Amino acid sequence: MEHAPLNDQTVTAPADSSRRRGRPHRAPRKDPVRVLAFDALRAVDERDAYANLVLPALLREAREKGGFDARDAALATELVYGTLRGRGTYDAIIAACVDRPLREVDPPVLDVLSLGAHQLLGTRIPTHAAVSATVELARVVLGDGRSRFVNAVLRRISRNDLDAWLAEVAPPFEDDPEEHLSVVHSHPRWVVSALWDSLGGPRGGIEDLLTADNERPEVTLVARPGRTDAEALLDALGEERALPGRWSPYAVRLTEGGEPGAVPAVRDGEAGVQDEGSQLVALALAKAPVEGRDALWLDACAGPGGKAALLAGLAAQRGARLVAAEKQPHRAGLVARALAGTPGPYQVVTADGTRPPWRPGTFDRVLVDVPCTGLGALRRRPEARWRRRPEDLDSFAPLQRALLHEALRSVRVGGVVGYATCSPHLAETRAVVADILDEWGGDAELLDAPALLPEVPLTGEGPDLQLWPHVHGTDAMYLALLRRTA
Repeated sequence: MEHAPLNDQTVTAPADSSRRRGRPHRAPRKDPVRVLAFDALRAVDERDAYANLVLPALLREAREKGGFDARDAALATELVYGTLRGRGTYDAIIAACVDRPLREVDPPVLDVLSLGAHQLLGTRIPTHAAVSATVELARVVLGDGRSRFVNAVLRRISRNDLDAWLAEVAPPFEDDPEEHLSVVHSHPRWVVSALWDSLGGPRGGIEDLLTADNERPEVTLVARPGRTDAEALLDALGEERALPGRWSPYAVRLTEGGEPGAVPAVRDGEAGVQDEGSQLVALALAKAPVEGRDALWLDACAGPGGKAALLAGLAAQRGARLVAAEKQPHRAGLVARALAGTPGPYQVVTADGTRPPWRPGTFDRVLVDVPCTGLGALRRRPEARWRRRPEDLDSFAPLQRALLHEALRSVRVGGVVGYATCSPHLAETRAVVADILDEWGGDAELLDAPALLPEVPLTGEGPDLQLWPHVHGTDAMYLALLRRTA
């Protein structure tokens, strides 16, 4: 299908043209939901903010002003996250309707167009309502002139449904598999390639993974040992609001939306919000066999404190103590807040895991959950896929290796180190572990991590462990367990 391209000059008329034709000028109708969604997208674009941090603050402010109910919050959340997840697909469709590269379209205009495209192609909002509401938004935030451009582009988009547009803008799979998947599933091509390499296997597996990345993840709580348990959480929430976790005995899944911070146990620190994959990483480290004493544990990259709080509770049950180290002082404060109330001894320190202040061989168990590209959590932070670049791997690589090296120095002979990332990228997982094992020679060995979680299927051939959103319903967490042998 051929489309005459549009640009923001093609359809712009003088601002007072309606008055010249004898029609009274009408002030735009301000829709608080769509204005809030637009503000969130601008924060993501302009300030590199993360939607999961900026959106709750905007929603809270809107509720405090009044007239903004739960349905409004749900729609705003869908508009923001749906637009961010589908941005790659929507950009390809919008590009087919304008006569210039998208980089030359003003970013605020593109945000409004993307919001409109998502309403037209990714929701059940009726076409006329999606177009008219987005044009009104454009009048409010862009002005009457550019709202006409928005109106023309959205009417062009509305002529096809999503499947018809994908058939037009995505190359056939047989001609270019990675570009086809990139456009259809709204992931940068390099991310598609990296995930496919990590996952392996035929087309079906990678399509299932990319599809899972674009689905709204469940909110999962963790019952912090010694403070509450999953059964008490389930009883308090009721079976209509919550289900047990799939794999972790400490997990509870919320079955409806809402603000998890409003759950009394979360508000009081007895429970936290934590993906089940992160819980499994902590549980596997706690289950790993150590030789000799088991009294002092370390979380070497503890911020913001979720895994540290779980490990501290598990350590306390055995009479052990956790030291939670975090380089950034403000994140160390978050760790201290998460650990407050742990029924046992613990310590929070501000320390750099690559230059630790403790003596070598101090600890019996060490977790090092290293900074990474975050490609395993694209369900929760969809904007990260557009923010990351392949060259980011080069900046993370030295840090990841340094942290794992120092973690092995920090553990005593016979103790265990857990190396974890929220990325399945092979350059951040097996390549790092292989390099450190080569560096240490025979002084460190891999343990069989999947054997410690026998209830969790399809975690790979081992000895390391890889979780997947489309298989386990978790973030794509990676874990390798290393024992220091000499």
